[in-house]
Amino acid sequence: MELTFWGLAIPFAGTTLGAACVFFMKRKMNDTVQRALLGFAAGVMIAASVWSLLIPAMEMSEPLGRLAFLPALTGLVLGVAFLFLLDRVTPHLHAMAQSPEGPQSKVNKISRTMMLVFAVTLHNIPEGMAVGVVFASFLSGGTEITATEALALSLGIAIQNFPEGAIISMPLRAEGNGKLRSFMYGTLSGAVEPVAALVTILLTSLVLPFLPYLLAFAAGAMIYVVVEELLPEASRDEKTDVCTLGFALGFALMMVLDVALG
Repeated sequence: MELTFWGLAIPFAGTTLGAACVFFMKRKMNDTVQRALLGFAAGVMIAASVWSLLIPAMEMSEPLGRLAFLPALTGLVLGVAFLFLLDRVTPHLHAMAQSPEGPQSKVNKISRTMMLVFAVTLHNIPEGMAVGVVFASFLSGGTEITATEALALSLGIAIQNFPEGAIISMPLRAEGNGKLRSFMYGTLSGAVEPVAALVTILLTSLVLPFLPYLLAFAAGAMIYVVVEELLPEASRDEKTDVCTLGFALGFALMMVLDVALG
């Protein structure tokens, strides 16, 4: 249970640490550091999607023979579709964070920031479910998912959450809010992740029959976040070197952890 606690707490800690940037930075996170972190998180999450989610989903479906790919394919498509629809009703995180303010009123600024808080919070729900599904699979003891793979997934999501916490707290501070209040808003946006993960784990007995679909669903959701949010933000303005190096490092690290400690 201690391992599960840390697995659920690590992503939330990433958001909290990102929100804490408001106490140390005057304006925003260093651009190079942010690109490197986003690239690293993207590499970890893509590798985790393959080795910790899609491959185990297909291994669980081996009794289907040549159709063993079907649950993984179905879950992957549904995961991508879910995030696609979610993005239609919520703003893109990088677009809102960088949108020029112009001659807006204070009310409009608050509205824009609250929408950003809402968007980040909503995006964190499927990420929390992904952590919950992986740990539910690990705790069931009947799958190939190891503790290392589950914790690596949590770490990758935590790294992604770090800049998200800063994306919320820093604009709030710039609009005249106190540092503590800005920090609290940034932190609370990530509180939904451990809640979603815990609910998923508590429903383990119900989700086990659908575990291959749910693992692939989590993979599809994470792949969508990487392609739609992380990589565009990390490689904007054609400055791709730091992002590429971060991605390669994250992917390689996850690969080594999976093979050496899996």
